[in-house]
Amino acid sequence: GGYWILAMCIQILYFTFMESSKYQATIGKIALGLIVTDINGGKLDFSKAFIRNICKIISNVTMLIGYIMAGFTEKKQALHDMIASTLVVKK
Repeated sequence: GGYWILAMCIQILYFTFMESSKYQATIGKIALGLIVTDINGGKLDFSKAFIRNICKIISNVTMLIGYIMAGFTEKKQALHDMIASTLVVKK
């Protein structure tokens, strides 16, 4: 039980720190040439990145439908991106 919660907290903090950093991306997104922005194309601050990553829990508990939505939305946003008003775009 405790390890799962610790792992989830580490994951949320990693994504939050990386996406709110000057890189605006995790290592995987950097490798793919992607960045995370706010809805206007600006850099995320820590709180915006944190909200986005906490909302990934909702995308996960919907049997990943929250992620699949990205293929069908106008701005290619997953559910957590819609909630947090964020975008993943080519750098």
